[in-house]
Amino acid sequence: QVQLVESGGGLVQAGGSLRLSCLASGTILSINAMGWYRQAPGKQRELVVHITNGGSTNYADSVKGRFTISRDNAKNTVYLQMNSLKPEDTAVYYCNADLLTAQGMGITRRDDYWGQGTQVTVSS
Repeated sequence: QVQLVESGGGLVQAGGSLRLSCLASGTILSINAMGWYRQAPGKQRELVVHITNGGSTNYADSVKGRFTISRDNAKNTVYLQMNSLKPEDTAVYYCNADLLTAQGMGITRRDDYWGQGTQVTVSS
């Protein structure tokens, strides 16, 4: 019943910008942390940036100064503003969330959830 839905990917020229959004929906009681990962063809999935419930962030060195994560707790949404994009930023970007959810009958569960991914392509 819990879903993470990303949007905002697309094709952009080098130096351009994109803004990704990720909406978490379902029987969510609380969001402990959210983040963005990416996976380029032939490579392992890697952390782009992570934000805790308290607002602490952890950026990959490759995106520091260019990408900015933000979250709207009231909307269960996290955003990724990507500026000065480079061809090496081309990848499928995945939203991740550490959620506490209601399972029914008073049962709660903390688990890791992933979105379906959104393609970001940066042309040179």
